[in-house]
Amino acid sequence: MFKKSMDKRWIRTSLLLSAVMIAVPTVNFVVAETLATKVPAAEVHKPLVLPDRVIMTWKGDTATTQAVTWRTDASVTTPQAQIAVAGDNSDFADHAVTVPAENTSEVATYLGYAEKYHSVNFQDLLPETQYLYRVGDGVNWTEWFEFTTASKEAKPFSFIYVGDAQNNILEHWSRVIRNAYSDLPEASFIVHAGDLVNQGDADDQWGEWFKAGGWLNGMVPSIPTPGNHEYSRISQHTPAGLTPYWRPTFALPENGPNEAVFKENVYYIDYQGMRIVSLDTNLRGENLDKQAVWLDQTLANNPNRWTVLTFHHPIFSSAEGRDNAEVRNKLLPIIQKYNVDLVLQGHDHTYARGQVMNRQSGQKVVAPDSTTVFVNSVSGPKMYESSSAVWDKNGAQVDKALQNTQLYQLVHVDGDVLRYDARTATGKPFDAFEIRKLPNGKKQMIETMK
Repeated sequence: MFKKSMDKRWIRTSLLLSAVMIAVPTVNFVVAETLATKVPAAEVHKPLVLPDRVIMTWKGDTATTQAVTWRTDASVTTPQAQIAVAGDNSDFADHAVTVPAENTSEVATYLGYAEKYHSVNFQDLLPETQYLYRVGDGVNWTEWFEFTTASKEAKPFSFIYVGDAQNNILEHWSRVIRNAYSDLPEASFIVHAGDLVNQGDADDQWGEWFKAGGWLNGMVPSIPTPGNHEYSRISQHTPAGLTPYWRPTFALPENGPNEAVFKENVYYIDYQGMRIVSLDTNLRGENLDKQAVWLDQTLANNPNRWTVLTFHHPIFSSAEGRDNAEVRNKLLPIIQKYNVDLVLQGHDHTYARGQVMNRQSGQKVVAPDSTTVFVNSVSGPKMYESSSAVWDKNGAQVDKALQNTQLYQLVHVDGDVLRYDARTATGKPFDAFEIRKLPNGKKQMIETMK
């Protein structure tokens, strides 16, 4: 009898304890939720004496120079960098050369604080050589970042291409750019096809963009082209035009048309047998005419085996209700004249890959031996409905399309073969093809994934 009574009390006690244990987390969660306060953007992104937002780009020869930019608060007056040939122990630091920053720009943010951007352009470097560098003020330094200069020759290399990051960048774009790098850690550079942020003068959005990429921005050079949202403003006090962050943030070539409006947004870079050209398709009318003339000259004097163009607004839009007729009418003839290999675009928040078609026996067919591949892609979370209407009406064919999916692209170049690989945000293969340069001077585009 006593045992049965004890058993009942043990069961009742166990059930009571279980109920309490189940209830406690719920109570704690409610209390924590009530006490939690969102940290203001001005506190999250405010600059310090310690450098941040470190990013590599190029201003000149990719084999013998390397540009680096970083941010500090406005109190820093001795910005500088150190560079040394990499070694297998810390002795390399004993041989580091100090280089004063050659440019410093102050930017007033809408969050109420000012910040400075500093840049150096390391020169007289050795081709195909591994270097370490750090940036600071002579006392306060970053960690040592690593990079390898390009070859003077046409040698195999790979790069990453991403479309619009734009919205909820830290929350939803970070995994995409990190997965892309994880899949291609040997990437020589990253092409950003515009709309890196949603409002070009929003310091917190640039802060998210840099935090999403993190240290890889300081290890893998970027080749950015401006989108329409690099022209959009969050503050009425910011002048209209290209964001005041663009030129302080990215140290880029000044080999475009010789006018201030094109400085560091219209340019080209040569890398190991490929010429990569950035155009600013936000600039229309006379300014697009000038870019077209410059592009014709730049491609006419191109000694490289491969040619890639990047700009934001697609030649053939792939989103419902969109079309960039002026861009197509002024740029497509030049693209076809020089048989450009690859055109990498953004803006439409969908994926589309295709080619211009020719007519044979009354039917539209893709020319198998001389064609340009056009790609529109998106890496951020903002999505539109897909449409092939503009392609269909303008003599082009969509070979692969996708909507409501974040993607990144990996491109490999090896001699006469360019391999392209598009993957979803989780790394699933979606699209793949090869472009082959033939001995007779023509090309073949071969789909390698059905």
